[in-house]
Amino acid sequence: MVEVLLLRPVSAAEAGDERWEALVRPGRRVRRGTELRFSSELSGAVVESRPDGVRVIAFAGSLSVLAAAREIGTPPLPPYVHVPLRDPEDYQTVYAAEEGAVAAPTAGLHFTSELLQRIRESGVEIVMLTMHIGLGTFRPVTAADVTVHEMDAEWYDVTPEVAAVINERRRSGGRIVAVGTSTVRTLETVAGDDGRVRPGRGWSGLFIYPGHRFRAVDALITNFHLPKTTLLMLVSALAGRETILRAYGEAIRRRYRFYSFGDAMLVL
Repeated sequence: MVEVLLLRPVSAAEAGDERWEALVRPGRRVRRGTELRFSSELSGAVVESRPDGVRVIAFAGSLSVLAAAREIGTPPLPPYVHVPLRDPEDYQTVYAAEEGAVAAPTAGLHFTSELLQRIRESGVEIVMLTMHIGLGTFRPVTAADVTVHEMDAEWYDVTPEVAAVINERRRSGGRIVAVGTSTVRTLETVAGDDGRVRPGRGWSGLFIYPGHRFRAVDALITNFHLPKTTLLMLVSALAGRETILRAYGEAIRRRYRFYSFGDAMLVL
């Protein structure tokens, strides 16, 4: 048996002619030319095998890839989650709207519809943007010099309406609180040197590490992250490395829960 983790489509196409980037396991068994059968309605062939382990699979069948994934697939969970989900929606935010991410923006898992309503009623304006979390969220930083680490590009979309609300809040003296590191990366990608957020969509390869000058984000709600990850470097850039180390030490002492289904922290 082979496990296939869909990353992103290489080309937009109808069922019967779709190509996707994917991770496969065990990779040594799936080389270029390997034929895969997922169901009676969908098959695939590996047409490219890249040095970083990514495969390009050409799918064929009467079902689209996403339709088949909904029917026979399961949500891709982090490797440290060993118990199957009771409900796939347990690994989904209540405000998710667009398909395309390979993992949930886990800082958003802390919010319920009722909590979001209470926040709005308190006078806080909430806006939504899109960043499809990609392969980079699973990859540790292995380079001794972090400046040579390459981020996996992730798709973002910031609408003119969202940009207008953020800019007006900043103009009137309000603070911008991002929920999740992906939100931070999106806003810092589209912000100009003057701090104004420009609407737009595209691919972001922005790598935020200590020394970054934040232009659009004032505070962050996030989870406790794995060591040697770009996520931990981002929060260290915002709050300072020593502050984050002290916060993590306190979290360990108090036995807080870490990672995807763990506790949240507010970084100011």
